[in-house]
Amino acid sequence: MSARHSGAAEWRTRLQAIWSRSSSSAPRQLRRLRPHYPRPGRSGVRRWLPSLRQALLLCLWGIVTLAAVVGIAYDRTQIPQDLNTFAKQQDNVYYWADGSEMARVGQVDRQAMPLERIPDSLEWAVLSAENASFYTDRGVSPKGISRALLAMVTGGDTQGGSTITQQYVKNVYLNQDQTVTRKITEMFISVKLDNRMTKDQILDGYLNTSWFGRGAYGVQRAAKSYYGKDVSQLTPSEGAFLATLLKGAALYDPSVGPANHARAVKRWNWTLDRMVKIGRLSRAERATYTTFPEPIAPPKPVGLSGQTGYLVDTARMYVASRSGISDAQFDLGGYQIYTTFEKPKVTALATAVKNQLGRLRPKTRSDDRDVRVGAATVATDGRILALYGGPDYIKQGFNDAGISIVPAGTAYAPFVYAAGLRDGVLLKRDSPRTPVSPQSVYDGNNNAVVRTPEGPYWNRDGKKVKTVNADDRSWGPIGLARSVSNAVNGPLVQLGMDVGLDRVRRASVDAGLLPDSFGEQVPSFSLGSATPSPIRMASAYGTFAAAGAHTEPYSVVRVTHVGEQQPLQRPKVTHPFTPEVAAEVDAALSEAVTDGASKAVAAAGPGLAGLPGTAQDGTSTSFVGYDRFAATNVSVFRVNPKTQTLLPLKAPGSSFPTEIWTRYEKAAGATEGTESHPVKR
Repeated sequence: MSARHSGAAEWRTRLQAIWSRSSSSAPRQLRRLRPHYPRPGRSGVRRWLPSLRQALLLCLWGIVTLAAVVGIAYDRTQIPQDLNTFAKQQDNVYYWADGSEMARVGQVDRQAMPLERIPDSLEWAVLSAENASFYTDRGVSPKGISRALLAMVTGGDTQGGSTITQQYVKNVYLNQDQTVTRKITEMFISVKLDNRMTKDQILDGYLNTSWFGRGAYGVQRAAKSYYGKDVSQLTPSEGAFLATLLKGAALYDPSVGPANHARAVKRWNWTLDRMVKIGRLSRAERATYTTFPEPIAPPKPVGLSGQTGYLVDTARMYVASRSGISDAQFDLGGYQIYTTFEKPKVTALATAVKNQLGRLRPKTRSDDRDVRVGAATVATDGRILALYGGPDYIKQGFNDAGISIVPAGTAYAPFVYAAGLRDGVLLKRDSPRTPVSPQSVYDGNNNAVVRTPEGPYWNRDGKKVKTVNADDRSWGPIGLARSVSNAVNGPLVQLGMDVGLDRVRRASVDAGLLPDSFGEQVPSFSLGSATPSPIRMASAYGTFAAAGAHTEPYSVVRVTHVGEQQPLQRPKVTHPFTPEVAAEVDAALSEAVTDGASKAVAAAGPGLAGLPGTAQDGTSTSFVGYDRFAATNVSVFRVNPKTQTLLPLKAPGSSFPTEIWTRYEKAAGATEGTESHPVKR
């Protein structure tokens, strides 16, 4: 054998020996590290518990693994090169039912303002309320992040706790989604951004990109929107209010309602106190800020004059309640809102109201002052086709088509009648309920005593309650259907008591009135003490035209964002009354037009049904009726401009809404076409 081969063989022998020794010893070494269960030499529970060394080793490996994962994730997370959709705002465009453009709202109201022009008091009001440690933290709040992540993982409420840097990252690089992935990405970008930018640069960006409500992004436009002044002119008190809005402008804009106002005042006080606590406002100066700095009224967007603004507001509120689109997202724009409003009907309704109001003389007759009209047309399938919200959205921002302080009056009769036909009556306590029919006879005399199953109904003065008919007329014995068609109060009051006012209320809600529109359940309840909005009243009447089916009123059929369909809940459809009950109510309302209390509207065309309404306290009159396509409610009332309470309605008279309704129906009847979908009656 050659020397070369001899040497190779020798090396092979040595390697095999080393391999054999290592192979036999490796398992022994691994077995030393591997925990044995149950552990030898231990008893009881200790047999199953790891040793201290094993536990420490496990924790060490966990820490190393977590650090490696975080390090890799941090390294791979990059600050986006492009800003999010904030930098690409567009108008929100509203469309008529026929697809033509109705209005454009936007663009987003924003204007950058250098940090040196923003008052220090405003900066510190924001920092006091949102992130007092801003200038010393590293861009994140570990405690706040832990709290937020725990809440999201466990399904709890979304939490705050983000630093100014994190909020800025969310505003301009990410989105508003509350997910674990987005929160972790936000944290990594915030740390990197804090290393790349100065604190003043981050604060500058935050103050100029944050949403303050009213479509305003940035402190400069917020100052203009809420106080009509440049941000540099804001007082510390006003600055503290703007800081309040950062917690949620939709909840803290005082102009939205009393609840918002109360929240804003409380948060404003808290912010000022926080500024004192962190040494950015003296106690002496804080003591001078005792009166809440009331903002000015929200500015009216250009292009929303006439009825357009009321239509846009109605559609916007519907989208807010039926989609997942937040106010902040909506204000960024880019949405297309396709409404149910039919332009010919909106124009016809506004013209009819304007012509009728033109008969008043508010300059010479005090009773003609402060007269307002709210009206709405709702199709039998729930679509809001038209509304009249006021004389001009720019002059009067409140939408009278949605007002809910005006009594329905005697136009409420169909709901009492429907409840009786559906549920029957209880004439004696503990006896079965008795069915009623259109021919069921009631006492139609004036001053008839109102009765309960136990006997006469006594008021708080110890007197028997009696019915009062219009013009104090006595009709003698009269059938229920004729009582409805001729608006005879007495039988309807007694029918309500016999059915049970709780059941009358339930039938009204089933028909479409809102539960919070009802007052005290006393005999006059059946004469329309409820205060539904014109939209709701028209929608509920439409239930009888639709064979007992009710569709919740809606004003938007679809929403897209830059052409992409957005989720939108469909309106609910219920069947509160059988077709037979609805047909009987419909017959009584039709007879009211042909030979009853509503004969004045017969000139508007064939196939009409409806009733006039007069509030018992004399504060309103109305007419509610329908054709085979849709129901319309016209309400007339007076409102004290200072107290926003109802005033006695004298001058216009009970025929005023009926004349508006008739004018409108004549004009609107000629517009029926492919946009409307009739329901056979």
